[in-house]
Amino acid sequence: MSANPRWDVSRALGVARLFHLVCGVRDACVTPFLTLYLRQLGLAAPWVGILMGTKHLVAAFWAPFCAFLAKSHQKRRALLAGSLLGSAVASLLMVLVPPLDKELVYRSCNGSGSVTTTVVPLGVTLTVSITAAPEPDSSLPARRSPGVLEASGFRNGPGESDQEISSDLHGYLVGSVEGVRPTSQGLLHPVTPGVKDNPWEGTFEVANTALPLLPGGTAVGSLANSSAAKGKAQVLELSLEGLRWTFILSLGSVVFWELLTAPLERVADDSLYEYLDFVDATDRYGSLWIWRLLGMSAGACGIAAVVGQLDCFLMTSTPRGVVHFYGYSLVSTLALLVSLAFPVPICRQREHSDKSVKARSLVGSNPRLIVLAFTVFLLGAVTSTVQNFLFWHMDDHGSSELVMGFSVALSLLGEVLLYPFKTTLLRKLSRVGTVGLGLGCLAGQLLYYSFLWSWWSVLPVQVLSAISYGALWWAVGASIEALATPGTERPLSAMFRGHFYGSGSSLGSFVAGFVAMRFSLAVLYQACCVALLLWLALFLSIQPRLPQERKINYSKLLAMEASDSSDSEQGTERDWLVKAMREEHSDW
Repeated sequence: MSANPRWDVSRALGVARLFHLVCGVRDACVTPFLTLYLRQLGLAAPWVGILMGTKHLVAAFWAPFCAFLAKSHQKRRALLAGSLLGSAVASLLMVLVPPLDKELVYRSCNGSGSVTTTVVPLGVTLTVSITAAPEPDSSLPARRSPGVLEASGFRNGPGESDQEISSDLHGYLVGSVEGVRPTSQGLLHPVTPGVKDNPWEGTFEVANTALPLLPGGTAVGSLANSSAAKGKAQVLELSLEGLRWTFILSLGSVVFWELLTAPLERVADDSLYEYLDFVDATDRYGSLWIWRLLGMSAGACGIAAVVGQLDCFLMTSTPRGVVHFYGYSLVSTLALLVSLAFPVPICRQREHSDKSVKARSLVGSNPRLIVLAFTVFLLGAVTSTVQNFLFWHMDDHGSSELVMGFSVALSLLGEVLLYPFKTTLLRKLSRVGTVGLGLGCLAGQLLYYSFLWSWWSVLPVQVLSAISYGALWWAVGASIEALATPGTERPLSAMFRGHFYGSGSSLGSFVAGFVAMRFSLAVLYQACCVALLLWLALFLSIQPRLPQERKINYSKLLAMEASDSSDSEQGTERDWLVKAMREEHSDW
């Protein structure tokens, strides 16, 4: 590495803080709300799980590869600019994905009174959109909020009781049937166990006892009516075709978008660390992540407030969640301007490329790192269920996007406020104790999520995220630093955060979608809570049986350059080493 023409550390840190702040705002515009937007498109939980699982898998393995290429070919700044510009454009592709029911969006914006249901084959999203015009009966509300019932069986319309929705649905069948008398009282039957008291919690199937109405509102008398049979087949085919295209377009857009945005954070962090390392200022690198969290807190609340104000002002043919993508593109453009001044060192001598190989071999040979890797993998799997479906759960209880954004801000700000006590916490509880405390708090949060009762009920428990995520990762980082050999600290940390955590998030997303569809979100969170508690008990029980950590990291000590000390200092250092070895040997 050769020195840059000017080494202005203060300026570099100022630009890095601004870059992290803007990128935090940028990420918060879409990332927390992405699954909610996919739900607005009409995708059920399994499809959303597949989309998010693929997204995490791409990020886990694509980002390190791009970072390696950018460093090898001296194209880091070009990659930063290309990632920001490309992701700004790619995010707008999501706006072009058509929702399954365009009329649903229009009706939810203009408040028209109609009932439209779309029947699709079993295992595919079943959408029942219900809006009611003002009725003369004073016992009913003047205007009801739209409600959506999916095949995953999650949603009730805000402000409507189960009895009101059930009463309305029994009066209408499949098709545009406003004012048509019912032909059957048993069109939809719950197939999920344990939902007799609340028929809207669970999976529903179309009964075979009565044929649905055709789009024109004409009742079907018998299967002998060939035109009716053809009409039904067309409805099913169109519904399945719409679902197929919505899913394929969403998957392609998400993957393309992730390919462009995934390398950004990894390349920026590596560039800044190497820049500070050249001038021996890496001690000022550790607290820069706070600016990203502050940006995410402001971005989550800000974009949610904008969405709430605009509502249906921009357009009525797409979900209002498109505002998130417009905000993301706008802030990405601002981040692109900041990236032009981002500190990027010039590397002329290639460093050894076997550090990642050493890190992998170190994980395989160290039992403590193996246990820690499985802990991080499980943490990714469980955390993905919160990131993917907590907003769905809040949406079911009537929470607005502003409340959702505020819940994100509470968790992030709690982590920032706890940071000054990081050293004290790790010293008092030890690394193992802090990991155990974090897993226990996360299990408590998941159990709490399964019993939400109101639109605001999620807010009090969000402060525990400071321990269940922040303190837990501090303990993981401290353990990695203590167990790593010289030169493998950063590759090992990147492997844990990227490969292990990302792979866990991917697997958790795939599984969670199907569990949520088969059972419910409450059961999903309770199952995750039980899994965490079981692993916590196993994690604490096997710690005494693992090989003891060495009190002296000999490889780090012997890696010190001889030129940095005089002969007398070397003799003193050898004496200290011999004394320390004797003390450690006496403890065995």
